[in-house]
Amino acid sequence: MSLCAVLTACKPAADPVESTIAEVTPVPLCGDDGYLNGELYGAVRARFDLDSAGVACEGMPRPEGVGARLRFAGKAQPGDRQIAIIIALPEFSIETTDVELPANVTLIEEGNGAFYSTPDLDNCLADISSVTPIPDSDRRFAVTGGLYCVSPLPEVNGDSSVSIPELRFSGLLDWTVP
Repeated sequence: MSLCAVLTACKPAADPVESTIAEVTPVPLCGDDGYLNGELYGAVRARFDLDSAGVACEGMPRPEGVGARLRFAGKAQPGDRQIAIIIALPEFSIETTDVELPANVTLIEEGNGAFYSTPDLDNCLADISSVTPIPDSDRRFAVTGGLYCVSPLPEVNGDSSVSIPELRFSGLLDWTVP
């Protein structure tokens, strides 16, 4: 068979098939009502006003099931570095509500290795206003409250600090004790 016969036997490529994948609505990372609001001062300056679409959160029991940890992460403004805030509550229980609890707070400015943390439980208090079961879930709760720190969080490997005078939050807690 000649090359000419082979070339004339080829059919043109079919038209590209249009995508039939439906557009998916993203699931909020902190539940439908999650948020993080507040300001940071000092070595990290940021104003958070994030709703459930702009903040990622997770919560879990602390080691040995004593208390809880809540983690919130997001960017104050597009293009900013992501900030993660971890609130450790050693006296928390799922029955906790309308009470101030001592808190240990760690702030991480992701991408530059900056870590700030309270040295003890004397600097920050968390005011837990509600702990609400998530419908159709097994041991998952929405936790809402505020965080108040009376002194700055010192940098772990440096000499700067970050102040968190008030932070309001609502996030998710998976209370499945390992």
